[in-house]
Amino acid sequence: MKYFPLFLDIDGKSCLVVGGGEVGARKAGTLDRCGAGVTVVSMAFSERFKAMAHRITCIRKKYEPSDIEGMSLVFAATDNARLNRRIQKDARERSVWCNVADGPGHSDFILPSVVERGDLILAVSTSGSSPALARKIRLELEEMFGPEYEKILRVMGGIRKKLLASGHAPETHKKLFYTLIESGMLEWIKDDETDRINIFLADLLGKDYTYQELVS
Repeated sequence: MKYFPLFLDIDGKSCLVVGGGEVGARKAGTLDRCGAGVTVVSMAFSERFKAMAHRITCIRKKYEPSDIEGMSLVFAATDNARLNRRIQKDARERSVWCNVADGPGHSDFILPSVVERGDLILAVSTSGSSPALARKIRLELEEMFGPEYEKILRVMGGIRKKLLASGHAPETHKKLFYTLIESGMLEWIKDDETDRINIFLADLLGKDYTYQELVS
């Protein structure tokens, strides 16, 4: 099956997880970090839910089709394959996308293996063929893209914000940001060469732009 790659804004969206085990906890944690309103339905909950209890809603009960009402996404994360299929069927009848744990062929969408460096998100998927290979690639990407990528994005985001606030024309930004990318700043950030970064920023943009301010 060929999946369409897509990043969703689920901030403030209501999402349902059915299953209180380790798989359900991972799904709930990811949703919570992305700002979703998370409801978890299960007859039992793993210890991992304690750390999220003040942010998500845990309801100790059996799953019912009505639990799907008003949800944007549903995650069937129980250890009962038959129940997971039923949840998926109930969601589809209500035109709600459903992810079935360990059942990519029965899911409306699948979750990739992800590397996060601040605003930089790298997603790897094998379309369900080999989660082990996706994990291997993710680990390799984690080595390739270190924390310096998060910091350079904060620098570039801060510069863009200041330029727009000063009335700088957006169409002139492209060349400037290419200059930043090609400057060697990634290595300077990685090596903590703050003075060198500040000299470069002052020459390019003026003394009002400092590394410390932009990454704060």
